[in-house]
Amino acid sequence: MSEAIPTHKRSSRDPGELRERLACWLGARIQAPEITALSSPSASGMSSETLVFDVRFQDAGALRTGSFVARLAPDPRDVPVFPLYDLETQFRVMRLVAERSRVPVPRVRWLELDPVHLGSPFFVMERVVGRVPPDIMPYNMGSWLSEAPPADQERLQDATVAVLAELHAIDRHGTDTSFLEFPISGATSLARHIENQRRYYAWMQDGRRHPVLEHCFAWLDANRPRDEGPAVISWGDSRIGNVLYDGFEPVAILDWEMAALGPRGLDLGWLVFMHEFFEGVARMMGQPGMPGFLRRDDVAAHYERVSGHAVPDLAFYELYAALRHGIVMARIHARRVHFGEAEWPAEVDSVIPHRETLERMLDGSYWKR
Repeated sequence: MSEAIPTHKRSSRDPGELRERLACWLGARIQAPEITALSSPSASGMSSETLVFDVRFQDAGALRTGSFVARLAPDPRDVPVFPLYDLETQFRVMRLVAERSRVPVPRVRWLELDPVHLGSPFFVMERVVGRVPPDIMPYNMGSWLSEAPPADQERLQDATVAVLAELHAIDRHGTDTSFLEFPISGATSLARHIENQRRYYAWMQDGRRHPVLEHCFAWLDANRPRDEGPAVISWGDSRIGNVLYDGFEPVAILDWEMAALGPRGLDLGWLVFMHEFFEGVARMMGQPGMPGFLRRDDVAAHYERVSGHAVPDLAFYELYAALRHGIVMARIHARRVHFGEAEWPAEVDSVIPHRETLERMLDGSYWKR
């Protein structure tokens, strides 16, 4: 079990020092702050650092309390998952989404780009109370979601897909979304998105080649959708593990670091594949998983019902999601090597947990299930 779902070290920062420096920084924004609780969640996420903290402070002579979340760019010494952590873009897109839609996002409060305060840039948002489908152990194995009645699972699935439809419906005319476009040449937003992934793969290689990932890039080049549709605001990391739920309804959409402009299929493909990824983990561990949840056809049909838009070539976007996640997982293994938790095997593709899925996608057998 520990081999299938390893626990990863996330940071080398000192929690006590972070607490003192954060309190000092808050003192310039609220009166007499006292941090009464501070923690760093570890059940989900592997990229940015997250601090959850409660504060007691003075406001016009009255004692008040507040609960907040800080997102920090990782320390470069900790082998970050991504080459760039543009916290200003995350801050701006969350504010834009809150202003231009009914997508539930936490209220962002402060953005700090000067790394002198906590050792890296960060932003602070208000904390939203809810429950999240966990990554460790995965939500499809004995969690509140996998144990819920099928009707409630479907309710959560449909409500999450509806959030994507609401996000993609944001009218980009009259508002600046240029900060979400990759500064890369390319005829379409999808072409620029894929080129950005090529550059990410090249950055994370560090002298190692992953043949299965390179075969995926070749497949994408040969199978581009004929009509990708208009570019919309894409959440990027559109999986249910990045959603806080009240019951089975989304109350906060989190983790916007992969946000960009792109086709609707980017978010739908990622949503479907990420569940399949955890289904693969369940099968490997001899668990039943949730095979009737977030199925491609169900997701596509409900998205079309609530948005009025069909998303053709969803298999293309699902394979693209699997490739993107493969790059991330290879980089996460590099982090484990850095922290002394693992070594590089002779066959580097073996560090990609869903390598077999990628191979079956490429040979076509995956789609005949």
